[in-house]
Amino acid sequence: MRVGKMVLVAIVALGMAPAALVAAEPAGLSPALALAHLLEGNQRFAQGTPQSPRRSVERRLEVAHHQAPFAAVLCCADSRVAPELIFDQGLGDLFVVRVAGNIEQEDLAASVKYAVHHLHARLVVVVGHQRCGAVTAALDDNEAPYYVEHVVRSIRPVVRESRGQPGDPLVNAVHANIRSVVQRLLDRPLIHLLAKAGKVRVVGAYYDMDSGLVDLVDDDSPHARAPREER
Repeated sequence: MRVGKMVLVAIVALGMAPAALVAAEPAGLSPALALAHLLEGNQRFAQGTPQSPRRSVERRLEVAHHQAPFAAVLCCADSRVAPELIFDQGLGDLFVVRVAGNIEQEDLAASVKYAVHHLHARLVVVVGHQRCGAVTAALDDNEAPYYVEHVVRSIRPVVRESRGQPGDPLVNAVHANIRSVVQRLLDRPLIHLLAKAGKVRVVGAYYDMDSGLVDLVDDDSPHARAPREER
């Protein structure tokens, strides 16, 4: 889904002007408004008109002893995909978890659970991106370097299922990985319950490095299925 349409629909539905989204303190937003806030920021970034909000000395001091991020972002560690920049957000706005290939594993999921349960973030965004090196390696049948083999191994089963689909093989694979991670997070009992209660929304997103735009990745598997058991 193109973000421009998504942002416009969300803003109109919520009765807020775009300027109000920038000026408003984001903490405490509903999941829908939190998503609109992020996508509006991405529009500014892509257009080359970022406002770099909430990055002043005053803001730094304000969040020095307390944080209340409105969204958590599970994102690839790629140096060109910095969530605070591509979503044009400030200090304390996002709780960011970064790892090559934006994979989902126990310790990474623990950080996301901390954000939604303890810090009360209302939105979780899984961000994959154009020309992802980890996904590229997962598409390749050759052995990956030993230091990233566990990352590639976790991605391979998902991206192999995307082979043969119409379109660009790498884009398809990145999208498949994003959808898989979204569902794996929703399979976590704590996140599952919060999502089912409407307190948290988990979405996937694809960052196009050429355009600077973030597109939402539709997820056909809702949170309604039973979550897996956790130790």
